[in-house]
Amino acid sequence: MSLRNPYGDFEITDPQAMRALAHPVRLAALSWLQRHGPATATQLSEHVGASPSVTSWHLRHLAQFGLVTDGPPPTGTDKRQRWWNAASRGFRYRLPETPEGTEAGRLLRVEMMNQILETAQRWLAETEPGLDPPWSRAADSANTRLVITPEEAEEIGSAIEQVLAPYVQRRNTEEAPEGAASVRYLHLLLPEA
Repeated sequence: MSLRNPYGDFEITDPQAMRALAHPVRLAALSWLQRHGPATATQLSEHVGASPSVTSWHLRHLAQFGLVTDGPPPTGTDKRQRWWNAASRGFRYRLPETPEGTEAGRLLRVEMMNQILETAQRWLAETEPGLDPPWSRAADSANTRLVITPEEAEEIGSAIEQVLAPYVQRRNTEEAPEGAASVRYLHLLLPEA
């Protein structure tokens, strides 16, 4: 695992880890832990659509790849419960060059896209209608066509990361200026045929 990128994301290089994370329950569990912090399998189960025992099994599978870790129970909670933490606030991967790696990376990409689309639809239905006017105006969408090389795509991605990194690195709202709120930044770069 490397955290040497501007966001401090977990860098997945193992095709088996990509394949493991491509499961909808595992990806949902990891995403929830990254956003909300430590939880038990029972607490996570209602958010990932699986029973507590199935959720626990998936968490143990993610732990094999270092994506989640056992954590001490929060102060004032039952010490007999098993608490899980995300190993980092985010993750990233590149499509490996081997056939096995490419297939595993594509499986993960498909599941990530599915969850991104669900997140956007849920936001439109549940969050957007209740936003305060300043946040409603700040919500942004774009559909821009670029003509670039793969190398330029890398440069653009790197430049965007450098701009966003200080905001991603904020650990909590206490470090943020007054009026700051949690914002989801969805990034897609889709080369056309």
